[in-house]
Amino acid sequence: MSEKPHTVAIGAFVIGALLIAITIVIFALGSGFGQERDKAVMVFDGSVKGLVIGAPVTLRGVQIGQVTNLELMLDSDTIELIMVVEAEISGKNIRRLGSNPEDITDELITRGLRAQLKTQSLLTGLLYIQLDFHPDKPPVFVDLKTDHLQIPTIPTELEMLTQKLDELDLAKLAENVEGTINGLNSFMSNKDFQALPANLQSTLAAVTQLTEELRTQVAATGPKLDTVLDDVAETVAGANKELPKFSAMAQKNLDVLNKAIKGFEQTIANINSMVEPGSATTYQLNKALKDLGMAGEAIKQLANTINEQPESLLRGKRENSQ
Repeated sequence: MSEKPHTVAIGAFVIGALLIAITIVIFALGSGFGQERDKAVMVFDGSVKGLVIGAPVTLRGVQIGQVTNLELMLDSDTIELIMVVEAEISGKNIRRLGSNPEDITDELITRGLRAQLKTQSLLTGLLYIQLDFHPDKPPVFVDLKTDHLQIPTIPTELEMLTQKLDELDLAKLAENVEGTINGLNSFMSNKDFQALPANLQSTLAAVTQLTEELRTQVAATGPKLDTVLDDVAETVAGANKELPKFSAMAQKNLDVLNKAIKGFEQTIANINSMVEPGSATTYQLNKALKDLGMAGEAIKQLANTINEQPESLLRGKRENSQ
């Protein structure tokens, strides 16, 4: 009777030990125990409230590690507080391509890899670390005595907004706003501005009256305009009817003019052939001119004889006595 309780106790112990072993194995597998992990540190200037140990570290939304330690450091020379966050980075969720076996983390940092705090949930206020590429942000390193890789950080969006607000000259901005308000008050209290509604009403009334007058004139000139348009349409129709006849007549006249031009050109060509040097017409004309010249010379001599011896017409020409 006494051995049975001992057997039950031993069996329960063995089962409990197996459950503990299985739990340890599951925890080890879930935490990546036995896988290759690297340590990295990140320095933040602002508050890390909401960032706890075990918070995820993601690369463009994919978890590649978790926070392992948070440490507050005070620089006694500059009296500045910085938060040093240590994290484990695992490569199990990063499938590597290419044949380069070397560590390219420094090259990633050169190309803009930066760490930034992000909010996991607005309800809980918990934070996580997001790694992403910001090539426009220059890397800022802090001189730490550590053997781990340091990843540069950038401020949160709220911190950047706060910095921009701090850079604003609020006093000058308030002064400008006050001056603008005073100017508006002065403008609105001006008599001209206060009289603007009445002037606007008068203008609207004048525009309304002008519209009515234009409407009346359009109604009165409408029939006349229709008549003018009808006359124009009739004139255009008549022109369209007479244009083919006019075109045919003009074409006929052009044909007659072309024939006359050709006849004139032929006549000019004949005249040129008649008066050109060596032609028969030119020879006969030169001969006639020569005979005409000889006849003129004879008439001249006859006139001289009659002038000297008028009686020669009755007695005949006298011989000259020497």
